[in-house]
Amino acid sequence: MNRELYLRRRGKVYVREGTGGATRSQIATAQKEIAALGYAFSEALTERLATLSTDHLTLWLRETMDLLKPQTGAHRSHTPLFPGFPEQVLMAQEAELYLHAVVHYLTHRQLPPSELARPALLEGRTPRVLDLGSVEEFEGLLAPLVASRTSLSVQDAEDIHWFVRQYRADVFRLLPESVPFRETRAQVGGALLKHIPGDPRVEAFLERHVETATDVLRLAVAFCGGDVSLATATRFLAMKRSIRRQLLRLLDRAPNAVEDVMRHAERWKRLGEVLHPGDYAEQLPRALGAITAARRGNAPPTFASRVETLLDQGCIEALATLLLQRPGEFARRLDVLLRRAPDAEAIVDSFEAIASQVATPVLLQVMAQTRSARPLPLRAFVPKGSLAKVFGTTDQRGPVAPTSLARAAHVCEAALLARFAQLPPLGRCYVDGALAEYKVPMAQRAASKSLRTLVRGSRLPMPDTRFIRLFLWWKNGSSRTDIDLSVAFFNAEFVFRQTVAYYNLKAFGGYHSGDIVDAPKGAAEFIDLDIDALTEQGIRYVVPSINSYTEQPYCDLPECFAGWMARGDVNSGEVFEPRTVVDRIDIASDTRLCLPFMMDLHERRGLWADLGLTASPRWNNVRNNLRGVSLMLRALVDTPRPDLATLFSLHARARGVLVDSPEQADAVFSPHEGVTPFDMDVIRSQFM
Repeated sequence: MNRELYLRRRGKVYVREGTGGATRSQIATAQKEIAALGYAFSEALTERLATLSTDHLTLWLRETMDLLKPQTGAHRSHTPLFPGFPEQVLMAQEAELYLHAVVHYLTHRQLPPSELARPALLEGRTPRVLDLGSVEEFEGLLAPLVASRTSLSVQDAEDIHWFVRQYRADVFRLLPESVPFRETRAQVGGALLKHIPGDPRVEAFLERHVETATDVLRLAVAFCGGDVSLATATRFLAMKRSIRRQLLRLLDRAPNAVEDVMRHAERWKRLGEVLHPGDYAEQLPRALGAITAARRGNAPPTFASRVETLLDQGCIEALATLLLQRPGEFARRLDVLLRRAPDAEAIVDSFEAIASQVATPVLLQVMAQTRSARPLPLRAFVPKGSLAKVFGTTDQRGPVAPTSLARAAHVCEAALLARFAQLPPLGRCYVDGALAEYKVPMAQRAASKSLRTLVRGSRLPMPDTRFIRLFLWWKNGSSRTDIDLSVAFFNAEFVFRQTVAYYNLKAFGGYHSGDIVDAPKGAAEFIDLDIDALTEQGIRYVVPSINSYTEQPYCDLPECFAGWMARGDVNSGEVFEPRTVVDRIDIASDTRLCLPFMMDLHERRGLWADLGLTASPRWNNVRNNLRGVSLMLRALVDTPRPDLATLFSLHARARGVLVDSPEQADAVFSPHEGVTPFDMDVIRSQFM
């Protein structure tokens, strides 16, 4: 069993029943140590621990502490440049801060020793419950991951690979019958080819789930460890003859292989160099023909090119007729069809005829878009791929009659209700209205590893506290690495007011711990935020920014993570107290500047961002990226996205009865109990 995986996904640990010996006092001591990291034992876990011997309890506690510490960042030492932070920064004169910084830069960047005593920490957040699990529940983690109807995060894909690598041929016992999402099919198929090649069940899996030439391409990419979204290029590795023959056989039987191959002609040229299709010219002639067409570039027009041609020519009626062949593409193009068609109602009629064939995530997106106000304050676009980016522009779309938009939204809703009504009944359902703040997990391929995985744009309630302490920890890569923690302050109109950064350690109620520019053994920076002081001066939005000043991408560092703590008294306890950590996120993207989260101080909400800036300015700090930072902030606030309250309410209406309280319900949907926004694998597999 992978204890770290189980703990991370379900907050549970598996403990074999022992023969007894541990005393209540010893269990209480273990609970106290766990509490320092912000966790508490459930009643069931406490009872199971009482069956262990003293030696087994000691060993279990040590191993569990080692697993829990990285969840909050407590596995690293967090020493700020100014050992008396924050009081030392708060009281220091500018000249004194300057001299401290100069000493740091000129003394080979050594941290000063700390001789300051700190009073004990008195406050802490409500602990996370550590519960008792089972082998059966652990093994059940794989099925909902594989059954997801939207893209997986890097962490999700790694977990799938672990199961295949560890269970090998026995993994088929854990796999669901259906794998609906094509990228996930590629991930599973690639892992099966790598770890149990030659097993006849692998061939059967691929025959059932690899349907198109692009599926074959994704499978080859997954086998080589590349990006199955195909947003970035993959370097194809040499393959055994049996693997090459299997991929070519799948390509040979794919329908419309030539047209499909031409959509990614350059990728197929590179893959063809590895597959050597000429070796199987007689047995698999259609595979050879498709790859040859990519090499020569002389294929007939593709479906996508015909769509673009009709759109450029303004032939909207002909375009709508063509798109009826592919309902999902029709739904994605619905907005432009409604804006340009001479008869928008006829377009809605056509959409209604094929809506039942459109995937649930696409219907949810269309419904959110058609129900949103127009024009939008900002149109934002996050491209597909492994790196989270955002682009924005003003909303210059032409008008659409409100009646047409309302009817299109109703078509989506009716199709979803009809689809959900075919699923098993839920009985009495309670849907917490707070779920409107949490977004539906559509595309998680760019999501970072974090203490709590959320969907970009979700809004979390902030703890009832006056102070927030941001933290950053990193370690040098192959050379000196300087990572900077900064914050930008904006008012309610998204107008920039000030920064707190290495060049400005105090402003508006924000205090920086000092700039560390070298981290051979790891280093930490902190920023304290006095929420009362900031709001009194008109600050609404706080945007933390993580900048690689020495321009190494985060993916090249051994470790880099950031997060935030809720502190009642910034001068009590240690500078880094694990039990006050609210969120922690790994910074490991192929970029040099990222925005992990943002804060709305007026509504006391944290906005989950997990975004990267694409620009590379001369001076890579938050002040020079204000245009991009402001853009990302506005994109998160203004972009319409489907929310979980809408999704779960549709399920309740279709296959249950809505009730007013969780006590009355058979099925509960809430941020705190039942199905929560953090149960992403369950949501993606069972409710989409």
